[in-house]
Amino acid sequence: MVFVLIAYATMGGNTEEVAEIIAETMAQHGIQTKLHRISDAGTIPNPAEYDAFFIGSFTWGRGSTPPITKRFIANLGYKPANTYVFGTGDTQFGGDDLFCRVADRMAEFYEATYQPLKIEQSPRG
Repeated sequence: MVFVLIAYATMGGNTEEVAEIIAETMAQHGIQTKLHRISDAGTIPNPAEYDAFFIGSFTWGRGSTPPITKRFIANLGYKPANTYVFGTGDTQFGGDDLFCRVADRMAEFYEATYQPLKIEQSPRG
């Protein structure tokens, strides 16, 4: 059985919704998932214990990576294989150039095979 870790940082709930939709979609295909909300409390799961690692975050300010996401990545301490990236953003703050910039940065950092999934605001709206 395939087992996937989905870690996400959320502020308004949009990134959490995307993580949940990814988990629901995978469950429909027989893939087990573990959702992990990125926070400064608790333990950090080890992506090496999973077949794939999804990481998602909202974009902070004018295209910046949120401090909580930066700390999570730093505390992870390595770049897991099979990493897939998703992010949420809002084009009204900085236009297309800054839209989901954190997703682009994480995909580059993790040398992701696929382009990141980018969602404008809420995935259900």
